[in-house]
Amino acid sequence: MRLALPQWAGTLAVKAAVFITVMCCALAALLGVLVHVSVTNQTVGQARDRALSRLADATAAFEAGDTAGHGVSLDPPGLPEELRALAVAGERGTMVAEHRGRPTMWAAGPVDSERVLGVEIDYSQQARTIDGLDRAILWSSGLAIGATLLVGAFAVTRVTRRLHATAQVARRISGGDLDARVDDPRTKDPTRPPDEVAAVAAALDSMASSLQSKLLSEQRFTADVAHELRTPLTGLHAAAELLPPGRPTELVRDRVAALRTLTEDLLEISRLDTGRERVELDTEPLAALAERVVRGSSGGDTEVVVVRDAVVETDRRRLERVLGNLVANAHKHGRGPVVLTVDGPVVTVRDHGEGYPGYLVAHGPQRFRTEGGSKGHGLGLTIALGQAEVLGARLAFSNAADGGAVATLTLR
Repeated sequence: MRLALPQWAGTLAVKAAVFITVMCCALAALLGVLVHVSVTNQTVGQARDRALSRLADATAAFEAGDTAGHGVSLDPPGLPEELRALAVAGERGTMVAEHRGRPTMWAAGPVDSERVLGVEIDYSQQARTIDGLDRAILWSSGLAIGATLLVGAFAVTRVTRRLHATAQVARRISGGDLDARVDDPRTKDPTRPPDEVAAVAAALDSMASSLQSKLLSEQRFTADVAHELRTPLTGLHAAAELLPPGRPTELVRDRVAALRTLTEDLLEISRLDTGRERVELDTEPLAALAERVVRGSSGGDTEVVVVRDAVVETDRRRLERVLGNLVANAHKHGRGPVVLTVDGPVVTVRDHGEGYPGYLVAHGPQRFRTEGGSKGHGLGLTIALGQAEVLGARLAFSNAADGGAVATLTLR
């Protein structure tokens, strides 16, 4: 079973702190071991040379029949057994061992086949020196690690703060704010060398500018096309009205009406794209407004269910446009019965057809993309979503578990 780590554990700052800590600890341990081994070898070597020198002098004095001196004796009782066995075997050697409660440097050598001559030197001062050195290494390593962590945390925090700012701007751009820019100081100051974060920020700003330019060009093109189509369509509509009655005339008038609707929808989308639409707020009872929308729709019969009425402050014309488009889309692309439900500030429109396609539920409506090859210009839901955003409402699209498309409008 894998344990779920907290979200902060995967951040760059935490990973950098862990990496710095591990590297500092490894480096401090390596340097500490090297210093400890070097100083210990030097200290032990000096004490060993001193003990062997005294052993040589004591051996010479013993052979000459003189007094061996202080700390020198035959078969001393505290001599380690390993060192005694080495001396009996005819070799000289040294060893550090506890004797009388204190560390002692022993040196021993053979006298004859059964006796050994031992030299003991107090090793307490050297042992205290090595212990003090070990404590100094631990304290200095701890201070070095702490200082490195503070400096590293400061440096990493500056980088992560810039990365968070860049990510926030990216989210704003993704949400539709194409005026958002990172404006990293390193991208504007030629005296400061740019780093990787500045390169990412500059690329994001360049991408946002390019995207904004392309969208503005598209919006201008859409508005210009719609305006240019208006004049000939007005004349075409007038000419269609003069045609004699009959089936061909009805077909011509129907297509002209569809073209006029498409042109008006394009103009409406171009206005929504500018982001300059302003609402005219008024107090409206939702149930009455829903009944009025259903009566004015020509798509087919729609049932209105009022679970709980509510009075909201909204723009009546825009709200009627949203609900009217949702109802018309339900009749056009779904199957009956179509039900419009008012439950407080939440209005749902549901049909009992095949439901919304996957792309629409996941990403929202897309212009001129229709469901399953069905006919239509595919702008109704796009306009409904745009008008809902102007109202400050939330429009969501989903599919019912037992079949059918469900559009949910939540008003403020």
